[in-house]
Amino acid sequence: MQETVVQAAKRGRIPQKSSSELKKRIWKNKWLYVMLLPGVFYFIIFKYIPMFGIAIAFQDYKPFKGVGGSDWVGLKHFERLFTEPDFLNILTNTLLLFGMNLLFFFPIPIILALMLNEVRISFFKKTFQTLVYLPHFMSWVIIVSISFVMLTSDGGIVNELLAFFGFEKIDFLLSPEWFRPTYIIQVIWREAGWGTIIYLAAIASVDPQLYEAARMDGAGRLRQVWHITLPAIRSVIVILLILKIGDVLELGFEHVYLLLNSMNREVAEIIDTYVYTAALKQGKFSYATAIGFFKSFIGLVLVMLANKLSKKMGEEGVY
Repeated sequence: MQETVVQAAKRGRIPQKSSSELKKRIWKNKWLYVMLLPGVFYFIIFKYIPMFGIAIAFQDYKPFKGVGGSDWVGLKHFERLFTEPDFLNILTNTLLLFGMNLLFFFPIPIILALMLNEVRISFFKKTFQTLVYLPHFMSWVIIVSISFVMLTSDGGIVNELLAFFGFEKIDFLLSPEWFRPTYIIQVIWREAGWGTIIYLAAIASVDPQLYEAARMDGAGRLRQVWHITLPAIRSVIVILLILKIGDVLELGFEHVYLLLNSMNREVAEIIDTYVYTAALKQGKFSYATAIGFFKSFIGLVLVMLANKLSKKMGEEGVY
């Protein structure tokens, strides 16, 4: 049996790379590593270091006692979460909003990228890109405030148009039936344009000769998109879909909280807002941490399952 490369290297038959070569390579690409540092520090400070705080999910945490002095209570807070009367309704609301995100929002950036890729007039293309990118740089406070001005029943432009054409005014902001459509429209408005950047970058890497060959064979624009562009960016779509699935219980606190009120709470209360209103406001840090741990665990499991499924289907996956 032939010996492996590692065994041969250990015996000296294959020269191993010296530390000087590694130093030269690092020095050669030093500015790339410098650019990488802010991202590394971000994940260390805001993602990895806070993970030590998970311990308080299994404690009756008291701030004045600290993590080391607080009493351990095991799975008490998780039992409370799963036996909470409102837990099933809150989980259902969260999953429904995530399903709407996946069904209505996720395809929009792909469609926009495909449409922008077909635009040949540079001025129009850049202008449209700028217009659809701009909402991403506005906070949810501004987005919801603009929506409030447009949708309010007291002088809102949408309700005034409905009244002008003979329809009854609709209380969009207080009606439980209109909360989810309002939410998903705002998500599409703010994030759809920004999401096209990744897909446009993937489309730009497609070999132009493939399109030329397709045109010579008589393929129109739609056939080129279906048989060349979409297969070329399929791996990117799968990776972003897997990452999206990992955020199944992470819908964002700020956006939903700004839309939440006493009239639509039954359909608008999600896990993020529940943590704030029922846990942090009452100083129940251990209970809030247990809910956060539950969210992270579900997201991790779903990412692993989705990644495994994608590999079985012949895709690369995330890892």
